[in-house]
Amino acid sequence: MNSSQMREQALDPRRLILRWLISTLAIFAAVWLVPGIEFSGPGWELGIVALVFGLLNALIRPLLIILTCPLILLTLGLFGLVINALLLALASELARGLGIQFYVYDFWAAFWGGLVISLVSLILSYVAGEQRVQIRVQRGNE
Repeated sequence: MNSSQMREQALDPRRLILRWLISTLAIFAAVWLVPGIEFSGPGWELGIVALVFGLLNALIRPLLIILTCPLILLTLGLFGLVINALLLALASELARGLGIQFYVYDFWAAFWGGLVISLVSLILSYVAGEQRVQIRVQRGNE
């Protein structure tokens, strides 16, 4: 797959909506499973929280990864969970600014919530066919 095909796939409205729905369900799972993360209000507002969280992941996460690259390498990638926690806490603050009652009370709630969101998103993306694994074996000069 070349870069223009990847760009087309990334901008496909059906895929964007599917990713948004997966994120919304993953955040719902975090609210349900993690003490210290609370949400009250109509369900569609959780979709707005997912949109805010997705935008933070798209815009701020790459910068944070570049800035903390040595720390990520030193911890063998585990510092990425701390970045997830910080972005979830920031999404909580921004949601409250929008009048949405989504609360992440402390760092550990954000940490475990980020982990739940990552795992649920991974599983749902796999079930939905978003995660594709491709293995290519070449021998010699083929």
